[in-house]
Amino acid sequence: MKSDQSKLAGLPGRGQNVTAKGKDADCVSRSFFPKLLVAEDPVCGSAHCQIVDYWSKELGKTGIHAYQASKRGGHLYCGIRENGRIAISGEATLVAVSEIVVKAVDHE
Repeated sequence: MKSDQSKLAGLPGRGQNVTAKGKDADCVSRSFFPKLLVAEDPVCGSAHCQIVDYWSKELGKTGIHAYQASKRGGHLYCGIRENGRIAISGEATLVAVSEIVVKAVDHE
């Protein structure tokens, strides 16, 4: 699949996910965020909150093995918890280390 970033950017929402039933995994997907200047997220955990909810209902399963078929690619092991939250595990790639500094504001 080749994505047309300008057409994707014209669609509503911040990003677009494409998904299909998988062969070696329950589902495969790709995630695009051109409005955020991210042509394609290599393995998007937040996108899989939607993707896993969909495939869980379609397949009648609470545990979903997902594969994101980007250039880097990655497997996600996901489960629907009793409270409806989605748990996601898999290997991760560290892309940045940051420190957040909060300064008190004097309102005088």
